[in-house]
Amino acid sequence: MPECHDEVCITCSDVAVAVRVREVLAGGLAVVDTDAGPEEISVALVEAGPGDVVLVHAKEAIAVVERPS
Repeated sequence: MPECHDEVCITCSDVAVAVRVREVLAGGLAVVDTDAGPEEISVALVEAGPGDVVLVHAKEAIAVVERPS
């Protein structure tokens, strides 16, 4: 299990955290930028692409909140 370095961790927090998608991978996965560095999450529930900001809860993107203009 990843180690949490901040008050809010996108892996084990009870709140959703906004993060920016760095890269979309095969199999409904993506790499996002976090304060602790890159982290892999699932984007299976949303249509997200590089540059999008998504809300993540328990390593699952649950909403796209911002798209690059």
